[in-house]
Amino acid sequence: MRKEKIFTMSFSSVYPLYINKVERKGRTKEEVDEVIFWLTGYSENELKEQLEKEVDFETFFAEAPKINSNISLIKGVICGVRVENIEDTLMHQIRCLDKLVDEIAKGKSMEKIFRK
Repeated sequence: MRKEKIFTMSFSSVYPLYINKVERKGRTKEEVDEVIFWLTGYSENELKEQLEKEVDFETFFAEAPKINSNISLIKGVICGVRVENIEDTLMHQIRCLDKLVDEIAKGKSMEKIFRK
């Protein structure tokens, strides 16, 4: 089975793009980090370690301490695809993170982003 290109991309190469996207809309790096912590269970130090090791997306999600059980509540379209219809677990996790970052950039409150 062919691996998706995104699976082998380093998370640390995409992370600054997430930050730039939200900062252009007046939001913060801290909000992106908060979303990552919520989704993956990483702590601030663990995230920093993953960024320093330059792990790929596959490793980033495989080593995540605990994927949030509310990931199933993340719905909507990202990259032209409905997130809730993505069957591959890793691709679903990646696109959910993309969706959460997109929601920050669109000005949604953190409470809504965290599906509370």
